[in-house]
Amino acid sequence: MKFIKDFSFGLRTYTEAIQYIFRKRLAWFFIFPILLNIILFWVGWDYIGDLAQQSQTCLEGWLDLKNAEFWGSGFLKATLGGFIWVIFKLLFFLIFAYFGGYIILIIMSPVFSYLSERTEKIKTGNDYPFEIKQFLKDIVRGVFIAVRNLLIELALTILMFILSFIPIIGWIAAIFLFFISAYFYGFSFLDYAIERKKMSITQSVLFMRENKGIVIANGFIFSLCLIVPFCGVSFSSFAAIISVVAGTLAVNEIWDDDKYLNRKSNKI
Repeated sequence: MKFIKDFSFGLRTYTEAIQYIFRKRLAWFFIFPILLNIILFWVGWDYIGDLAQQSQTCLEGWLDLKNAEFWGSGFLKATLGGFIWVIFKLLFFLIFAYFGGYIILIIMSPVFSYLSERTEKIKTGNDYPFEIKQFLKDIVRGVFIAVRNLLIELALTILMFILSFIPIIGWIAAIFLFFISAYFYGFSFLDYAIERKKMSITQSVLFMRENKGIVIANGFIFSLCLIVPFCGVSFSSFAAIISVVAGTLAVNEIWDDDKYLNRKSNKI
């Protein structure tokens, strides 16, 4: 079965990518996930704390508790503040748990674009002279695809949530959504290499559909990392580096310009 064969191939390129990164001296790219985690959690945690404090002040004013001096008012305000703090921190983690993958894809788009280019240059010898215009174009495309995939995934998530009330469908909804996420994440990682083949986004979509087993396998590990409680986003940011390299290796291994372009032209 083509899907199983492609899925196995995608996982193989993932394991190859880990060795490739260290053998070809690309491990320094792991610095970027470290910096990203520090910045996101430092800024995010601090901002959420300020937001919780402002919300507490507004709520105390609305309930007329700010200047209250009745017995137990201090305990009530402290309890209210603690409750708001916990709620906002939980929201922070929930937002990161669901949107964290796409936050990584968007923020680290410049890094992924350069990493994919470096990987292809080492693997094939193809040299792409740095051009700021092309670099910015690659970043915009990466962000656009990430946002596009996020919106489609959200729509499918809402649809599956509605259908999940049907018993049999409800049992498989979570598994289905996991593989949907893996597909869209893999799509983003592979597209950095696809873009250098001068393919439009529409043509890239066709390529991904034809090789969906490879695409899902590429995003599979990244998706697994994301569901790890509390530290999923941190793990996935490192997995993303491997996914970009794996996606680039996979695209260049299966790429056959004449054969693919002929097939593509017949379909469009």
